[in-house]
Amino acid sequence: MTAAALSLFVEKGFAATRLDEVAARAGVSKGTLYLYFDSKEALFKAVIAEGVVPAIEAGEAMLEQYADDPRALLHEFLYGWWERIGNTELGGIPKLMVSEARNFPDVAAYYHEAVIHRGLKLIRTAVQRGVEMGVFREVNTELIGNVFMAPLLHLAMWRHSFGACCARDLDAGRFLDTWFDLLMHGLGAVRRVDGEKS
Repeated sequence: MTAAALSLFVEKGFAATRLDEVAARAGVSKGTLYLYFDSKEALFKAVIAEGVVPAIEAGEAMLEQYADDPRALLHEFLYGWWERIGNTELGGIPKLMVSEARNFPDVAAYYHEAVIHRGLKLIRTAVQRGVEMGVFREVNTELIGNVFMAPLLHLAMWRHSFGACCARDLDAGRFLDTWFDLLMHGLGAVRRVDGEKS
């Protein structure tokens, strides 16, 4: 049922999707749907919990796996997000949230806490480790997560808007490679001729 809901939410928007449509696409009765979800908001939360939260949890596990390599950690965050979220139907959720958050503040608050807050914390942690190790230069770690994610969100929203109807789709691989190259050069610790960090 959550797969059908995700498809309709991305296709039609949250406000325009009706529970009877979700039930029909899932091949169940509306009564059966209500046995599991008492509202459209509850259904949306289940979509996020089943589809997006596991990707966040995978990122949290990477903090240990790549504890000594902040560059590799950010690389895995970047490409892993695209593989698990951006390049799937889940990639339509950021566009959905941007367009409908003000009209459905409870849904937006849940998404912010379950996804945005945890995701930004992951990136801040990775970059702060790199700074402490001397791999990255000092940056504003409070804002770095937003800066890191902005191009990814642009790519996902492009794919679910202009790329889907009236413009050439962006080459995701080249886009991600370009962004990661810029990111690493921007974060890289600058060293003086004598070898000391400046």
